[in-house]
Amino acid sequence: MPDHKIETKCVLSGYTPQSGQPRQIPIVQSTTFKYDSGEEMGRLFDLESSGYFYTRLQNPTNDGVAAKIADLEGGSAAMLTASGQAASFYSIFNIASCGDHVVCSSAIYGGTSNLFAVTMKRMGIEFTFIDPDCSYEALCAAFRPNTKALFGEMISNPSLKVLDIEKFAGAAHANGVPLIVDNTFATPVNCRPLEWGADIIVHSTTKYMDGHGAAVGGCIVDGGKFDWTLYPDKYPGLCAPDDSYRGVIYTERFGQSGAYITKATVQLMRDLGATPSPHNAFITNLGLESLHVRMKRHCENAEAVAKFLSSHEKVSWVNYCSLPKDRYYDLAKKYLPNGSCGVIAFGPAGGAPAAEKLMKNLKLAQIATHVADARTCCLHPAGTTHRQLGDAALAAAGVSADMIRYSCGLESAGDLTDDLAFALDKI
Repeated sequence: MPDHKIETKCVLSGYTPQSGQPRQIPIVQSTTFKYDSGEEMGRLFDLESSGYFYTRLQNPTNDGVAAKIADLEGGSAAMLTASGQAASFYSIFNIASCGDHVVCSSAIYGGTSNLFAVTMKRMGIEFTFIDPDCSYEALCAAFRPNTKALFGEMISNPSLKVLDIEKFAGAAHANGVPLIVDNTFATPVNCRPLEWGADIIVHSTTKYMDGHGAAVGGCIVDGGKFDWTLYPDKYPGLCAPDDSYRGVIYTERFGQSGAYITKATVQLMRDLGATPSPHNAFITNLGLESLHVRMKRHCENAEAVAKFLSSHEKVSWVNYCSLPKDRYYDLAKKYLPNGSCGVIAFGPAGGAPAAEKLMKNLKLAQIATHVADARTCCLHPAGTTHRQLGDAALAAAGVSADMIRYSCGLESAGDLTDDLAFALDKI
């Protein structure tokens, strides 16, 4: 829907019913699809025809929701995954293998950090983590001849650092690699990184896109503008024949706009199978239909709560980039002029013990290993999502011992501040 506003795309993109068909995207809850001849199915297996034969690779419900997210981000193609972690993994593994190297912002979600630094290291892919606030020169100095990608989070979880997309995109392209941006917290409602030079977007759709804590999922969106053929030796998986598909060359068969997602679908999803259920995709689509409405309320609540916390005598510090005094305020005005997200990070006076006591006294906000849905929740990252990291890694990720990650839901902002006031009074 290139001529419509993002609000309309949230509601209508991805699925267009014909006369007599369901208005809502149907749940195609089937593992397999019937054909009249083996020749027809053979053409599908050879990638000579488009269609469906096994839901592990593709499913009409999943594809419709992926098409909506691609449209929201302004991308050329997209693929749903079973989780946001799977999306992050596939986004890298689609273009990097044993012996390769990736440069990554150090300010990322703890689970992603562990995926990259531990699990993928065992697969032979090395990651260099660098402060996202570093200079352009320092960023470029981290690249090597075998570097295959640059990765960062638009708004980091949980430190809430704002990525300078143009700086990162410039460094990536100067070194002949794509920039991959996790846009989970901002969502395409508040930022479209492809428009600022990013090449590939990943999402944990579990968060704001679902919005109700009901369906785990992820998505990868290709911007379709990175020219893999300029670096055929660096990206042989896309530019050289794939023997597992009778020698198909993805960039030749599917072009610049389709090669990356096609390879991820027919290779990685075929072999590793992190496939979302069609029912989870359906639930995600229901969330997408109200994303533009909910994000506005999340941001309004977060701004009110951040202002309250920043003026409270028992709060040592607050990170929320929409506050004028925040260190990322200028970047937020540039990349996130309509709002950032509903998540706040803050530290109560008294350190980690005070943080734990405060959370125990909250009556409305729930302690949960989640973020970015309709119900307000909070967490102590250093003791939960990031507890596997050492002190140095915690510091690099911007996670202090006293940090509370507070995700504003859709309740009354006044009720949220009253709840916080009650809890703060107990420390």
